[in-house]
Amino acid sequence: RDLICIQSMDGMLMVFEQESYAFGRFLPGSLLPGPLAYSSRTDSFITVSSCRQVESYKYQVLAFATDADKRQETEQQKLGSGKRLVVDWTLNIGEQALDICIVSFNQSASSVFVLGERNFFCLKDNGQIRFMKKLDCSPSCFLPYCSVSEGTINTLIGNHNHMLHIYQDVTLKWATQLPHIPVSVRVGCLHDLKGVIVTLSDDGHLQCSYLGTDPSFFQAPKVESRELHYEELDIELKELQKIIKDVNKSQGIWPMTEREDDLKVSAMVSPKFDSVSQAADVEVGTDLVPSVTVKVTLQNRLALQKAKLSVYVQPPLVLTCDQFTFEFMGIPRVIQCKFRLPLKLICLPGQPSKTASHKLTIDTNKSPVSLLSLFPGFANQSEDDQVNVMGFRFLGGSRVTLLASKTSQRYRIQSEQFEDLWLITNELIIRLQEYFEKQGIKDFACSFSGSMPLQEYFELIDHHFELRINGEKLEELLSERAVQFRAIQRRLLTRFKDKTPAPLQHLDTLLDGTYKQVIALADAVEENQDSLFQSFTRLKSATHLVILLIGLWQKLSTDQIAILEAAFLPLQQDTQELGWEETVDAAISHLLKTCLSKSSKEQALNLSSQLNIPKDTSRLKKHITLLCDRLAKGGRLCLSTDAAAPQTMVMPGGCTTIPESDLEERSIEQDSTELFTNHKHLIVETPLPEVSPLQGVSE
Repeated sequence: RDLICIQSMDGMLMVFEQESYAFGRFLPGSLLPGPLAYSSRTDSFITVSSCRQVESYKYQVLAFATDADKRQETEQQKLGSGKRLVVDWTLNIGEQALDICIVSFNQSASSVFVLGERNFFCLKDNGQIRFMKKLDCSPSCFLPYCSVSEGTINTLIGNHNHMLHIYQDVTLKWATQLPHIPVSVRVGCLHDLKGVIVTLSDDGHLQCSYLGTDPSFFQAPKVESRELHYEELDIELKELQKIIKDVNKSQGIWPMTEREDDLKVSAMVSPKFDSVSQAADVEVGTDLVPSVTVKVTLQNRLALQKAKLSVYVQPPLVLTCDQFTFEFMGIPRVIQCKFRLPLKLICLPGQPSKTASHKLTIDTNKSPVSLLSLFPGFANQSEDDQVNVMGFRFLGGSRVTLLASKTSQRYRIQSEQFEDLWLITNELIIRLQEYFEKQGIKDFACSFSGSMPLQEYFELIDHHFELRINGEKLEELLSERAVQFRAIQRRLLTRFKDKTPAPLQHLDTLLDGTYKQVIALADAVEENQDSLFQSFTRLKSATHLVILLIGLWQKLSTDQIAILEAAFLPLQQDTQELGWEETVDAAISHLLKTCLSKSSKEQALNLSSQLNIPKDTSRLKKHITLLCDRLAKGGRLCLSTDAAAPQTMVMPGGCTTIPESDLEERSIEQDSTELFTNHKHLIVETPLPEVSPLQGVSE
């Protein structure tokens, strides 16, 4: 006959004989069901209760105890009816169990294996510990099986680090990497292939694998110790460093490939917008959000079995699909392809504004060009003066005005939002360069001689940092309320399970109030994250503008601008664990202590290897101003520490030096009020634009 035991969620064991219900028993003190196993040798059921202890119940005791379906009305009648369910033996393991397995490879003895959250135990039939092993990683499943060595048992243990460990008793014999987290593991024989390890992942993937060859236990013999000559080692080290430096100067950072690439990637942007917009949010305010199709072509010289294509655009632009995967085997290689999107994707023609809070002037060495020829798609037929003035309006309402001087070789960009200046400024410079290249003029150049708008930039940094601090405080408060909510739940659960009813003492009211606080705090955290995302997008736009102005101001090369971009824009996403402020501060500090250092003493200073959120932004703002000061005094950005001799250059009036010593600080203390006199009108709580500019767009 077949007997079936089923454990319910309330801790009840129901025994069926064939298809007939035999009896049901409630395990004493059961709160949540744990793993359950049957030992045929001792005829008992073994489980792990909510008290974190292993319990064994004899089948005979279960059969003659009080039936769970025949409870009496009163407590006295309940205690007097039938026999009391008594546990055979218990063992406190101090943690919740994930699984129980009973193995018996000989008739003389059997073992009970219990997999806990941090340990796994091997017990005898009577509950005594045979051995235990503390695990380094959080386990997910296990399987004891027969060992080739007599008297030992092998155990397969999978963990959440995609690893599978093989133990012989408590000794680790093998460790292997899995492509997934196993939730169940077995050893089987498939088509006369013995020892196949079958694992099941949490998403339903089944994998059959084997361990391969035996590991090599060869240990290299110890070499004879010899006396070290530190002077000779120093000479050899200097020679090697010189060779490495010469190779970097001659070949650059990346090795040049002489042969043709196996794969070429090209992108083509459709000249027209989609007839039906594919945008997730079709409207932003009163504006319709357009969409454009980008065709990406892959040309391969060899047959590739798999290729993964990733497309990235800067926020607030989004993609309908950003990952494409084709089958592939081999060594991973990376190929990049950049493309420009139409300017009208996020910008529309608008009315020019005569007044604005923020203004920039770009100088050129050629006569001004008609704005109609530079931006033909933004021409307004009703306006006759658009040769020198043109207005732009971003999706969401923010406006930018572009003016070309009639008498001088200058262009002015103005807007109410500082960060909105970058896109039109960058687009103007790119289109001017393309225009003069078509005319065959190669000596065209742009420059910036105005005051560096660091004060406006610092206001955006402070606002972004304030949102980060607010987010950290909200998350801490949410964590406290969640702990309080769980504690009240435990109290209420204890009251409800108590045999003698007791008053709730307003615990239900406290639970409801705490729940409302948790929901309100979660909404506040989500709202702060949205504001932080918008602030980080505006900060990146302003950072692009500052880098552009520094490059025009100091006539920086493409490589030097790339170094600035790597220092100021190291992150694509901003998180509480690793934020923009501490990352940029570390990068700028490295530049100030290497290629922009004033003495060898600064180069000898070591930077902190750990990045933590700062208390405020004063240190970061000081380092940014000091970077501009060093560049103004002739500093040169380079990857090596051997910077060229400083050259005397004229520094704009808006960038005043930061004191680097007490003597210098006292000497300029009287002039400290003259810093950034032309840029004190920015308000901290400026309205947030719904759409921010994006680098590298074209009409």
